[in-house]
Amino acid sequence: MLVRVLEFFKSIPPKKCAECGKEIEEQHECYGNKCNDCLGVIYHH
Repeated sequence: MLVRVLEFFKSIPPKKCAECGKEIEEQHECYGNKCNDCLGVIYHH
């Protein structure tokens, strides 16, 4: 059963930003639909 769940998440295609169409690199299964650039997120390293 666990293997099927893992296969499901591995088979989800990359998510694309609803605004610019850029591929969102992380969290393909999340509810967000905009990339960090379109959201205006600034990273501080």
